[in-house]
Amino acid sequence: MKSPQFWVVVLCLFATLLVIHARGDVDRVPPSAPLGEVPTNFGEWNSQDIPISAESLEILGKGEFLNRVYTESGAGPSTQPKVAPVQLFIAYFPTQRSGQSIHSPQNCLPGSGWTFLNSGVTSFTDRTGKTYRVGDYTISNGRDKQEVLYWYQSHGRSIANDYKAKLLMLTDAIRYGRTDAALVRIITTVGTSEGPAAAHERLIGFAKNVTPLLPEYVPN
Repeated sequence: MKSPQFWVVVLCLFATLLVIHARGDVDRVPPSAPLGEVPTNFGEWNSQDIPISAESLEILGKGEFLNRVYTESGAGPSTQPKVAPVQLFIAYFPTQRSGQSIHSPQNCLPGSGWTFLNSGVTSFTDRTGKTYRVGDYTISNGRDKQEVLYWYQSHGRSIANDYKAKLLMLTDAIRYGRTDAALVRIITTVGTSEGPAAAHERLIGFAKNVTPLLPEYVPN
């Protein structure tokens, strides 16, 4: 039997489709830079793009995607990473018409064999003074454990809740004729010599460098 939350989401999506259809065939989509132009280096963080398989792209749908791993190296001749790498994934959809919508990690990660150990919401303030509220998760797959931050970036807002993101998409479609939004997901492995708290702080520090750049690629 489906949960009440499931039917709320279905109802929201159905209502959104009706409203979008009534407003016309084309969303208003502000200009933005391609995700591929997100800086490849942040201080000591260097990155490598990770290709997304054709099968995964078909599941994700018609959007723009960035899948990149950033590795922090220490000063000097050594190139060995100081800490576990951080994976940055951004999925930007200029429109969510005709049933096209962002896939929640709460659905995708379990399908890949990961189990949610705990979940919550955390806040941080980036270097520009803007505060973000994001989903905060610890996941495991066998002996492997990872820390995850993810949120929906929509018209200058950070949204930690899947259902709230759907509702705001509906209201923005009515008010502004816009359904564009992005999912931002940041993941790092919990190292054998550290705990989830240390991995969490690594993600927060990384996120503070990424978020000031987002408006250029995900329009406010």
